[in-house]
Amino acid sequence: MKRGTLYLVGTPIGNMGDLSRRAEEVLRTVDRIAAEDTRRTGALLERIGSRVPALSFYARNEERRVPELLRLLLEGRSVAVVSDAGNPGIADPAERLVRAALEEGIEVVPVPGPSAFLAALVASGLSTRRFRFEGFLPSREGPRLDRLRVLAAEEGTLVFYESPRRIRRLLEEIAGAMGERRVVLARELTKKFEEFLRGTASELAAGFDERPPRGEFVVLVEGAKGGERLPRERVLDLVREETAAGASLRDAVRAAASTAGWKEQEVYRLLRGGDREEPESPGGGSGDLPGT
Repeated sequence: MKRGTLYLVGTPIGNMGDLSRRAEEVLRTVDRIAAEDTRRTGALLERIGSRVPALSFYARNEERRVPELLRLLLEGRSVAVVSDAGNPGIADPAERLVRAALEEGIEVVPVPGPSAFLAALVASGLSTRRFRFEGFLPSREGPRLDRLRVLAAEEGTLVFYESPRRIRRLLEEIAGAMGERRVVLARELTKKFEEFLRGTASELAAGFDERPPRGEFVVLVEGAKGGERLPRERVLDLVREETAAGASLRDAVRAAASTAGWKEQEVYRLLRGGDREEPESPGGGSGDLPGT
C-alpha cells in the first residue's frame, strides 16, 4: 500500500494575507489536519473553504496522537500539521511526529510560512549572521538563570519567547546575567499594532513601570562581543563549571578570564572577595570557590 504524505504547513502569525496559495491548496486537499488548537484552525479553514476534518495535536496529547497520525499515514492518508501560528515543528509535538514518520519511510514535506522569531530577527537591527533560538526558557528560576548564564558567552544574537506576565522579570535577569547589551522586544507582529521596542534590558524593564506589557514578546539579545566583560556572577559560574569538569583552579581561572573578558588577576581577586591583592604565584589546585 502506498503511504501518505506528512505536510508541515506554515500559517499566519497575525495577518491573514500571509497565508500562501500553496498552503491553502494543501489544507483543502489533505485527508486530515492535526492542529494545536482546533477552534483557531477551524476559523482559518472556514475562511479558505476547507472541509477537511481537524483533530487536536498538542503537547499534552502527543503520546496518544503520534501513533494515531502515524497509522493514518501508513494507511495511505495525507496529513497536514499546523500550529496556532507560524511554522510547526519548532519546539512543538510536530518534531516528534516527523521523526516517527521518517523512521517509517513516510515522506515529510515542508510548506513554509510566516515565522514570528524570524520576522522579529530580520527587523531587529541585531546581527543575523549567527543567532540562537531558545524559545521559552524554563519557568523555574534556578534552571532559567543557569541557562541565561550559559548563554552569556554566546556570540550570536539570542532569541527568546516570553509572556507579558514574565517579560519584566526576564529582562531583569538578562541584565544581571549578561550586562547592558542591546535588546529588542517585538510584539503583535504583522498585525495593526505591530511594535518594536529597543534599548538595554534594564531600560526596557523600567519602561513597563508606566506602560504594562501586553501580548507575547519575541525577545532578541545582542550576542557577546570579543573581549566583552561579563558580569561578576557569570565569571564565578564559569570558574565553577571548569573546576567541576576537573580543571585545576589555575586552568579554570585562565579559561574563565578568557571567556569573560577579565584579567586573570581580577578573577583571583573576585574569588577572594575583592578586598585583597593577588599573590604573585597562586596555587595550581588549591583554594575554595564561593558557594561550592
